[in-house]
Amino acid sequence: MTADQHAIRTVEQLLAVLDLDTTQARTTEDIFTGSSHPMPSGRIYGGQVLAQSLLAAERTLPEDRAVHSMHGYFLRPGDASQGITIAVDRIHDGRSFSTRRSQAYQNGVPIFSMIASFQDQDPGLEHAVPMPAGIPAPETLLPDEERVDGLPEGTARMLSDRAADVRHIESPLFRPSDDAQVPQQGVWMRMRAPLPDDQRLHRAALAYLSDMTIQESILRAHGAYWALPGLKVASLDHAMWWHRPARVDEWLLYLQESPNARGGRGLAQGRIYTRDGDLVATVAQEIMIRVPS
Repeated sequence: MTADQHAIRTVEQLLAVLDLDTTQARTTEDIFTGSSHPMPSGRIYGGQVLAQSLLAAERTLPEDRAVHSMHGYFLRPGDASQGITIAVDRIHDGRSFSTRRSQAYQNGVPIFSMIASFQDQDPGLEHAVPMPAGIPAPETLLPDEERVDGLPEGTARMLSDRAADVRHIESPLFRPSDDAQVPQQGVWMRMRAPLPDDQRLHRAALAYLSDMTIQESILRAHGAYWALPGLKVASLDHAMWWHRPARVDEWLLYLQESPNARGGRGLAQGRIYTRDGDLVATVAQEIMIRVPS
């Protein structure tokens, strides 16, 4: 299999996971079902269930009413070997805005709960924080899977098998880093192959990517890394605001920082830009983090 064929296959696998089924079961909610990526840990990747829950909500709305914000809580670890059921409650439909609640279930209990708001395209005031100057271009950076020297065999394969091409500006935190211990970092990211033109799919795929690496601004501040013995990290909640349309199969810059960590929790924030400098989305996530003393 060529590199291009492999890239297309990884994206096709993601699209299959995001292609939810509509069930015939009906309560007061719309019911959808989906599957999961296999994961080395056996747990569902949080960005996956976030994207699926968003797509389920989008399926209950006209195509021109797009998500502009979501707030979600990760309630329980998901089992990647089992299917997912997503229930969507049509909370409100107004003249310009709609609100939906999506809850993802396994074994009859919720693993993720989200409320999202949707809006028709409207004119209004506009400004955005500009993208910083002097950011290295993605072509000057190695893909993460090519920066795994000294790690267990199979790590490069695991990274290359994901649908996203991710390139850290600083050293990836797979192992100890000599970089300065500062609560910020940047990554370039895009899907490895083109996606269909449906903007709903691109918004959901952006949510999928938004959960990837944002926790590292917290780890980096304390010299921690993913393979640190005894390190425990779990996402608690996730918030996201979509500002402008963008394609996730084109390069996006994800700038991340952590304003606070205390009490076994850390807060991370992120801004996502197109390569041309348009601010696409803002993200916030709090995690549970325990570092061995």
